[in-house]
Amino acid sequence: MRPTRRNEGGTAASAAWELLLPAASAPARTRGRSLQAALREAVRSGRLAPGTRLPSSRDLAADLGVSRGLVTEAYEQLTAEGYLRSGRGAGTWVGAAVRGARPRAHDLAPRSPGTRADFVPGTPDLALFPRAAWAAAQRAVLAELPHQELGYPDPRGLPRLRTALAELLARRRGVVADPERIVVVSGVAQATALLGFALHARGMRTVGVEDPGSPQHDALYASAGVAAVPLPLDDEGVGLEPLRASGVRAVVTTPAHQFPTGIACSARRRAELLDWARSVDGIVLEDDYDGDFRYDRAPVGALQGLDPDHVAYTGSVSKSLAPGLRLGWLLVPESWTEEIVERKRTMDLGHPALDQAVFARFLERGDYDRQLRRCQRAYRDRRDALVAALDARFPGAEVSGIAAGLHVIATLPQRYGPEERFLARVAEAGVAVRPLSAYVHTPTGPEATGEVRLVLGYAHVPPARITEGVRLMAQAASG
Repeated sequence: MRPTRRNEGGTAASAAWELLLPAASAPARTRGRSLQAALREAVRSGRLAPGTRLPSSRDLAADLGVSRGLVTEAYEQLTAEGYLRSGRGAGTWVGAAVRGARPRAHDLAPRSPGTRADFVPGTPDLALFPRAAWAAAQRAVLAELPHQELGYPDPRGLPRLRTALAELLARRRGVVADPERIVVVSGVAQATALLGFALHARGMRTVGVEDPGSPQHDALYASAGVAAVPLPLDDEGVGLEPLRASGVRAVVTTPAHQFPTGIACSARRRAELLDWARSVDGIVLEDDYDGDFRYDRAPVGALQGLDPDHVAYTGSVSKSLAPGLRLGWLLVPESWTEEIVERKRTMDLGHPALDQAVFARFLERGDYDRQLRRCQRAYRDRRDALVAALDARFPGAEVSGIAAGLHVIATLPQRYGPEERFLARVAEAGVAVRPLSAYVHTPTGPEATGEVRLVLGYAHVPPARITEGVRLMAQAASG
């Protein structure tokens, strides 16, 4: 039966009654906790302001139709926590210590809101995620996983997963993969941070990065106290003379498919990079971010396979499954293993065991190979669609870089420039693109030529939308 609100107690009694009435209707076994939570939230949100005098426990209990003991217990609990204050014979008041507001969750995930076409590179087609196969692996793992494996894992990763990864990387990427030197990480970003800390511990305060290249490397290495030194590229990869002149003893490279230019490091440059690393007692940090996706021939094997003592190799499922899984791997030289593993231990005590076990089963049953083949077919078709649309809508446009990965470099004829005006018009039309100049570390890069050079991602865009997006871009560019 609904209680009758008393007139005594004024506004505070009315406010308390209205805020707490739903909690009073909770099941008997949870009514006390519900009452405390409702009163706590009313104070925290400011609906009961500091200095407000609350009704006596007797009056509030009568208003709510609950026992006086529940109200007394709630007052005592919140007084102990600092939300309320009370004095003998002085009543109960809302305390002044609370400085809270109703919490709101903000989504800081990268998005391209309000776009009619999105060619921003770096994202796979998340609709290709193999939900059924992944769910089957999860069910099987939950049914069979020993209880003890739900404890803190080996910071390197579950032995089962490291073994499966070693087989995969040796077979598909030509890596010299010892499971004892594989560390399961939260994507390439964590691998980069781990390597940065290891470089810093060895007295290295600088690391060479490709220019143009991924802008994330700078911030990730800086967080470990290591400064990024931009190194210009030539047609074969990182320029050797700038590398030697820089004084660095570590260099980050994407030899299978350089990001963003799309070139592949030549066999000669690979050998020269390794010779340099040996000569300075240094290390090459190989980011194999999309090495599985080559469309005109078999992918070139990883650089690490040529000299595992001077190359640290990293990759992830961000382009093949989904970046939100936060699953990757780092394979380090034997002499680096102990310090990398210890840093991983102190960083997060190891990657989530359930996720590791699911991915291990996914690898063992061949599901990951099937997923790679599925993605490769889809992405090859989308690359072809993008090249055809550019040829049709932008006569004279040139697409450079090898037929691989999830993006292309498109150089448009000068009549579509200057770049600043082109980008403004395209953005007004609702088409999201990134110029190559956005990935240049130094002011003497491609942006100084006046050309319009775009880094166009296509993997996440269905062919029909690719065609429409390029049409919109051409329409906007023509004014």
